[in-house]
Amino acid sequence: MGEGSRSSSRHLLLKTWSGYWERASLVCSRWSLAQNPVGCRSGRRDRKAFNLRFFRYQTHEGDFFMNYLLKTEASTYSFADLERDKTTIWDGVTNPVALRNLRSMRAGERLVIYHTGDEKRAVGTASVVSVDASDPKAPEVKIKAGVAIGVPKSLAEIKASKLFADSALVRQGRLSVVPLTEAQFGFLTGE
Repeated sequence: MGEGSRSSSRHLLLKTWSGYWERASLVCSRWSLAQNPVGCRSGRRDRKAFNLRFFRYQTHEGDFFMNYLLKTEASTYSFADLERDKTTIWDGVTNPVALRNLRSMRAGERLVIYHTGDEKRAVGTASVVSVDASDPKAPEVKIKAGVAIGVPKSLAEIKASKLFADSALVRQGRLSVVPLTEAQFGFLTGE
């Protein structure tokens, strides 16, 4: 299941809702997929279309990366604490889906830090430094701080955006590690 070695303009490896990589023939191009991931569907022979919400974007070097949102309680460990510490091991995750998302992270992937509790807003960025998934029940993901988001997006703004209509951030409120599309990442960070 190589990730980027067999991609072309018509074929991409896609991570489906079940977490498995599939090679799909796309009806739309990579660029329209980045702009409108929900509108693009696969053209598999059995015509069973699946949503392409969870896809990895291709960098100029040919690697495939994915963006994630990490939730944290500001009173427990805030983005300011991450900025002060520079790097940290992201732990304390017990939800099986969130653990699967942590295990699938790779070094260099971009993250959005989201404060839960009273704030309920995306406050900063970070990136994955390293991942040790040798223990599937407690993967060790080392992250480093990025920059604070200039105008943090509140949960109300996120829910009002059509980009997040099918997102686990809105549909599964208790999920602490949420995959993001490129468009969702751009909306949250203002890029």
